[in-house]
Amino acid sequence: MMKDFRDFIAKGNVLDLAVAVIIAAAFGTIVASLTDDIIMPIIGAIFGGADFSNYFWLLSTPDGYRGSLDDYAALKAAGAAMIGYGAFITTIINFLILAFIIFLLVRYAKRLEERVLGAKAADGPTEIELLTEIRDALKAGAPGMPRNGPMG
Repeated sequence: MMKDFRDFIAKGNVLDLAVAVIIAAAFGTIVASLTDDIIMPIIGAIFGGADFSNYFWLLSTPDGYRGSLDDYAALKAAGAAMIGYGAFITTIINFLILAFIIFLLVRYAKRLEERVLGAKAADGPTEIELLTEIRDALKAGAPGMPRNGPMG
């Protein structure tokens, strides 16, 4: 399953991308809540903080800023130069959760498609069998076909 997941992430299939965009929009709020309310607090507790998304490196503060130097939201609103690596990690985890959900949906859809097409394919000859039949009919000089081939 992990190999299929890696292959899914790595390939550039337009249909898979369209499905990913639709599913990401639909599941975005659910995944954000899962990440922000369940996963990130656990990771934050492991790494010694209650809110992992508030981890950042402050590079400089705007002139006249009097607020807390530990408040990510206030610093960001004031336009402080900082690297918000905690927010970036949260975004990566959101992406991986969404990608995995989409992967599972596409994988399920492909299996369903294989079942449906597999049942239909069992009803008739394969592509190879049809091509062989056409070749043999052309060699034998099928009625209505010129002897020099279909183009005359």
